Amino acid sequence: MIILNALVILFLGTGLVFFLGGAVGIIRMPDFYSRLHPVGKLDTLGIMAMVTGLALYNLGHFSWETLLVSLKMMLIVFFVFLSSPTATHSIVDAGIRAGLNPWSKSRKD
Repeated sequence: MIILNALVILFLGTGLVFFLGGAVGIIRMPDFYSRLHPVGKLDTLGIMAMVTGLALYNLGHFSWETLLVSLKMMLIVFFVFLSSPTATHSIVDAGIRAGLNPWSKSRKD
């Protein structure tokens, strides 16, 4: 039980670090396209780690119901893992089609 709790804490802490990195990336990056990179990568990894930790925590008192709930949580992770990069790509494509120019050092904003 102590090992399971340590794994849960490790996964939740890792997810927190990824979410924090994504938030810092949104604040520090200069333009729309640069901000989407940390959002697409770090939020996907953050939710993957956090939900995995919650699924493991749910298995602390093992029964068929908790196993099914944990499997559903892992399905959520799978679908987010597939859809988040796709959504980020679609948002970037929409920005390009709308004529939003990328940031450059030579331009004064």
